[in-house]
Amino acid sequence: MTVVPPAGGDPPPGDPPIELRLRRALGHRSIVLVGLMGAGKSTVGKRLATRLGLMFKDADNEIETAAKLTIPDIFAIYGEPSFRDGEERVIARLMREGPLVLATGGGAFMRETTRARIAEGGVSIWLKAELDVLMRRVRKRGGRPLLQTEDPEETLRQLMAQRHPVYATADVEVISRDVAHDRVVQDVMEALDAYLNALKPGIAAQ
Repeated sequence: MTVVPPAGGDPPPGDPPIELRLRRALGHRSIVLVGLMGAGKSTVGKRLATRLGLMFKDADNEIETAAKLTIPDIFAIYGEPSFRDGEERVIARLMREGPLVLATGGGAFMRETTRARIAEGGVSIWLKAELDVLMRRVRKRGGRPLLQTEDPEETLRQLMAQRHPVYATADVEVISRDVAHDRVVQDVMEALDAYLNALKPGIAAQ
């Protein structure tokens, strides 16, 4: 994974706006946000899509619509393996509908087939947040199936240990901080801009 720190500041005179640069560089590829619950994938994704004039999709919402059940109900009735199978199918369908901004569930990127599909048709961005930040956010919204345990904080800590090494294979890493959402969106755009620009020499040489 390429870790690209936000550059900040204004673009050089004469440069096209960052939104235009990103749309040109992305082409038909989608932007796929990955990371743990509470990382801000949906909130950041909606605002990012608006900035770029792209469609936004939330994989969890799409799964609930397809199943006509809430995700907690899917887990309770069918179990996690069945949910993951459905999640994989939904993400495959959404990737075919691009370009778009796609927010994925925390476990989606753990599947090798899903990672391969995202790599084929998109650019993956890991929104990484510290444990205390994640806990503050997830406490505001109940119904997280994986956190229905005696010690949700320890469960989340274990999920971080299991999933962070896989999230680290994403194309870009951006820290999801406790700042205004628009600031994180700007961080994502600047990091993505730097990543796509870094790819240009290699692409031109092919």
